[in-house]
Amino acid sequence: MPVVDFNRCEGKDACVAVCPYDVFEVRKIDPSDYRDLSFVGKIKSYVHGGMVAYTPHADQCRACGLCVKACPERAIKLVKI
Repeated sequence: MPVVDFNRCEGKDACVAVCPYDVFEVRKIDPSDYRDLSFVGKIKSYVHGGMVAYTPHADQCRACGLCVKACPERAIKLVKI
């Protein structure tokens, strides 16, 4: 299952482009997630328009790792559930 570190994610869409299972979507960060960001994460979020990758279809992930390789910020990790 992919987990996105919102403190690192800049919403560049690389994960969306490479994922064959349509797991990701890039959208404006939710207020509750924004509050949880570090100080540096909040600055990055502001600079990059507040866009981050969410995983609304994480249950469809097959752990191929393409998203991890494609992410320029190294914001995605695969974890076992």
